[in-house]
Amino acid sequence: MLLVIYLTIINVLAFACYGIDKKKAEKGKWRISEACLIALAVLGGALGALLGMLGFRHKTKKRKFTVTVPIFLGLWVAFCIFALYQNFHIVVTEYRYEANVDCRIVQISDLHNQFFGFDQKRLLDRVEECKPDIIVVTGDVVDAHHTWYGLAKSFFEGAVKLAPVYYITGNHEVWLKGEKFDAFLKEIEAMGVHFLDGKVEEMDGILLAGTVDGREVRDYGWDKDERLKVLLAHEPAGYATYQASGADMVLAGHVHGGQIILPGKGGLISPDFEFFPELYEGEHHFGKMTMYISRGLGNSLLPMRINNYPEIVVIDVRKRR
Repeated sequence: MLLVIYLTIINVLAFACYGIDKKKAEKGKWRISEACLIALAVLGGALGALLGMLGFRHKTKKRKFTVTVPIFLGLWVAFCIFALYQNFHIVVTEYRYEANVDCRIVQISDLHNQFFGFDQKRLLDRVEECKPDIIVVTGDVVDAHHTWYGLAKSFFEGAVKLAPVYYITGNHEVWLKGEKFDAFLKEIEAMGVHFLDGKVEEMDGILLAGTVDGREVRDYGWDKDERLKVLLAHEPAGYATYQASGADMVLAGHVHGGQIILPGKGGLISPDFEFFPELYEGEHHFGKMTMYISRGLGNSLLPMRINNYPEIVVIDVRKRR
């Protein structure tokens, strides 16, 4: 979404600058430098620059423009196709977990206002294909930097029709807490979403709890319970706290898969600006506790993923033989 906004702004700016420079040339006034006009095309405004050249009949006889602008337009088109595929091609990662129940848990994390079709249809279709018994949402469905509650509402509205939905907040929701966020919570709870921050609920032999702060050990009152204990947590770094809580399984996100995954090295950078974070995706074991980390679906400050497709995580829980 941020990349789309950036490209829209710079192309409009490029088009306007070519028009302004044409008018100034006709009136013999101070001009915008050719280096600046070329730079706008190089930095992503090549489409606006080309439309400005053709529309205003400006710089169409200068080779540095007739060659450079189309070349960078081609490069940016190729880049956008690559970026769209990297950021909107949803993959499903499935894990197997043995317990005393049969259940398919589908995890959604870090949506960050990402658009997956009208009413989030592409995302919801993929979730439906996973045949969930439970859908868990581990935070950051909205983004504090470019907040749009409508996309999150569309997702929840469709998800509750597929399976019971359990939701906890992430750091972005914590930053957004206030009247608007409270109204958002009331609206999605009215849809049937179970808001689990600091709470425990039972469903079909599974206890589900949600942690508010990964640094604080909470007593969920389930220490001696033989049922599967699933803790929804946003940040994987609090694994020691989650282990102390007595959870059997933890579902987390937050790290966005390191944004860029380098072969042989792993995720490049976390939202906390930690380079090559150890906990960026996958299945991890801490004693008897298993933690699954989703790479998430959307982006925040960094506008795109590379070698790191948006991910839905499925935990296929099966009875021990």
